[in-house]
Amino acid sequence: MRHWILLLIAAAALAGAGRPVSHQDIWKMKRLGEAAVSPDGKWLVYAVTEPDYDPAKTAADLWLMPADGSSPARRLTNTRGAESDIAFSPDGKQIAFTARREGDEAPQVYILPLDGGEARRVTSLPNGVSNPQWRPDGKALLFESAFDPIAMQRKERKWNARVYDTFPIRYWNAWLDEKRPHIFTLDLTSPSAKPVDLLDGAALASSRGFAGRFNPLAGGQALEAVWSPDGASVVFTAVVNLDELMYAETESHIFSVTASGGEPRLLTERGQSFASPRFSPKGELFAEHTRIPTRTRIYSLSRLARLSWPQPGKAVILTQAWDRSVSSFEFSLDGATIYIDAEDSGFDKIFSMPAAGGTPAPLLEVSRGGYTNPQATAYGLVAKYQTSAQPPELVQLKPGSNVHAYLTRLNLDQLRELDTPEPVHFWFTAKNGRRIHNLLILPPGHDPAKKYPIVIFPHGGPNSMSKDAFSTRWNSHLLASPGYFVLQTNYTGSTGFGEQFADGIERDVLRGPAQEILEAVNEAAKRYPSIDLTRQAAIGASYGGYLMNWLNGHTTQFKCFVNHAGAGNNESQYGTNDGGL
Repeated sequence: MRHWILLLIAAAALAGAGRPVSHQDIWKMKRLGEAAVSPDGKWLVYAVTEPDYDPAKTAADLWLMPADGSSPARRLTNTRGAESDIAFSPDGKQIAFTARREGDEAPQVYILPLDGGEARRVTSLPNGVSNPQWRPDGKALLFESAFDPIAMQRKERKWNARVYDTFPIRYWNAWLDEKRPHIFTLDLTSPSAKPVDLLDGAALASSRGFAGRFNPLAGGQALEAVWSPDGASVVFTAVVNLDELMYAETESHIFSVTASGGEPRLLTERGQSFASPRFSPKGELFAEHTRIPTRTRIYSLSRLARLSWPQPGKAVILTQAWDRSVSSFEFSLDGATIYIDAEDSGFDKIFSMPAAGGTPAPLLEVSRGGYTNPQATAYGLVAKYQTSAQPPELVQLKPGSNVHAYLTRLNLDQLRELDTPEPVHFWFTAKNGRRIHNLLILPPGHDPAKKYPIVIFPHGGPNSMSKDAFSTRWNSHLLASPGYFVLQTNYTGSTGFGEQFADGIERDVLRGPAQEILEAVNEAAKRYPSIDLTRQAAIGASYGGYLMNWLNGHTTQFKCFVNHAGAGNNESQYGTNDGGL
């Protein structure tokens, strides 16, 4: 009980009167990776990276701890290379994960017994593997790997030119080639067993438009494959018309394929898009309904859907009337409740709803930081909690209570040394009639009797949201550390304020959002007279950089602009764009 901490007390403790934050503080803070809960809900395995400016000194390992935090965590691995894709075996005695260890050309699947012993490698595929999943009986694994139809030609040819006859040719900073994501299974009962390609020879997998879902953060394409409850088939996501990317909306669908392979069967209706299939403990199939491509709007909410299983049929959209977008979802251990994390009015929040349907309700009120990635345990919920000053930590939640308990304390002691003022949230009504939410970071050691410059920092996207969340790349407290106010405005087009608000940028791409940001500067100065309006700067990346170009051409109030990867010409952007319409 002594470990339970009121959110208000925790926020106050972490925002002390210490020194301003430095780049070294931000960069060297330990970074929490993914976490997995054992099937009985009693144990957690999570990944932690300990970064260093010298990559050779960076360490990343897995840790095991009771899900109630009753005893300290125990280190499971001790390597420099990172482990990811953690999956408990059905009996909870082993975990599978992916890692690139000595001798590996690419990440492979390893299995580690939790009662002691070394991890053993069970795959050796040239293009690496991802997303290992145990079959429900624990006797086989599925995983994903890239299939290269011209692997032999690639080795023999003496040239390395890239040949394309359709878009896309790249995704972000990675060139696309002939490789396509495939699903494999591996029998664990036979030491001599070889991986079986479930999509070998399938017309779907060889079609021009076939692809997985792109993940710019993790890299590569994902089919999001999961076992059916009886282990007789595999359900996965696939894009079906990627070759139409530059002139049509792409569609992603849910398919099933038998565990022995063959032609996949379409489970969802064409003309829509679905992703992230998951089976509940009750054996029901759920997924995210990501959009209706034929609808004439740029932005659509991601909604929770229950799919027909095992036969194809019409999906039931469970959150149709809820004006928020599903970021991820998880089930209670008995499958009766679904937990959703979603952006909401400047915060990441967790909501709960009956699996049979209903209106999602907030699990707890949030006034500082945000919660993501909820997972059910035998003791309640675990989730990631972070603030603009604090990198994510694992916390324990109890439904109906507005308190959390820290399960990890990776950076809390270090944060007490820093002056990281709690962000000020404020709203105002813009001249266009819209209610606009803002975050204002005060300079460290703020003295109301002094004057400070202000930096405006609109988010990119534009369908994204500024929030009280930690960033290594664009840390708001680091930006404020020289003695600046930092203003982040959730202009029209931002997510977390409803579908209409996010889609409202479609017909007013620059002028409207920019005017809201300029009005926000004046609103901030009314609240804090210590803002020096004669010293203003503006920074932005991607769409935020696009705004920098507009502001530079239409205003004279800024002394400085920083434009990172901002568009400057719509025609040339279309010709080089790898993200589609």
